[in-house]
Amino acid sequence: MTKILTGGVGKVEVANTVKELGLDGVDITVSSDMDAAMKLRAGQADYFLGTCHTGAGASLGVLVGLMGQAACHTFGRGVPTENEVNALLADGKKVFGFSMDQIDRIAPLMARAIAARS
Repeated sequence: MTKILTGGVGKVEVANTVKELGLDGVDITVSSDMDAAMKLRAGQADYFLGTCHTGAGASLGVLVGLMGQAACHTFGRGVPTENEVNALLADGKKVFGFSMDQIDRIAPLMARAIAARS
């Protein structure tokens, strides 16, 4: 079972969007940023999806500080392609940030790509 944690301003919306997909092998849980970082570091979670109004700083601030820049990526206000998401996952990225107004597009894209890797 792949465990995805959500955080930031739109954490509930991200979790609900992913749950509605009904993906097998994916467990999504609303979290705080600090709790998510600790669970990721301890191997108790696999990925983090964070949101804020711009998708830049606040969506990943705590996670970048505790996980390191190499594990993190922000899409900001842009919407990635499926190939871009797959390349980031293949590169070992575990923590992703994006803007709240892109939840309906990015959360399903991320969840499906993560589920396909399981």
